[in-house]
Amino acid sequence: MTAGAPTPSKRRAAELPWLLAWTAVGVGLGLGVSALGVFAVPLALLATVLLLVRHHAGRAALGVLVGIGLVSLYVAYVQRQGPGTVTWHTATASGTDTYLDPRPWLIASILLVAVGAAGFLWHRRVSGGEEGQERSSQG
Repeated sequence: MTAGAPTPSKRRAAELPWLLAWTAVGVGLGLGVSALGVFAVPLALLATVLLLVRHHAGRAALGVLVGIGLVSLYVAYVQRQGPGTVTWHTATASGTDTYLDPRPWLIASILLVAVGAAGFLWHRRVSGGEEGQERSSQG
């Protein structure tokens, strides 16, 4: 390892902001599927272009899956009283609300966040192991 090269732990710590930036892109794309699509998709695409220009789409790009999973988790939370129609009453008003089944949203969010995070961590571990092998073969 050369004197000017960053250590593997510094390199790994430097990847976390990129993962969070790609997660923000995923949130924007997830919102793009929802009612905010008109506003969220152009911003998410702009952020994607900026990230691709500034930083290659490496393992941190798995944050897109995490971001979409977080939006799905929010939808599951909002729909937590479903499925079906819920009637409510207060002292001054009453009404009914119809909710979706939150379970598919919850399952999708768990899978997306787990795959994105596990892929990022696994890829870090694999590349960290290769760096360790290179160092031991050089030493």
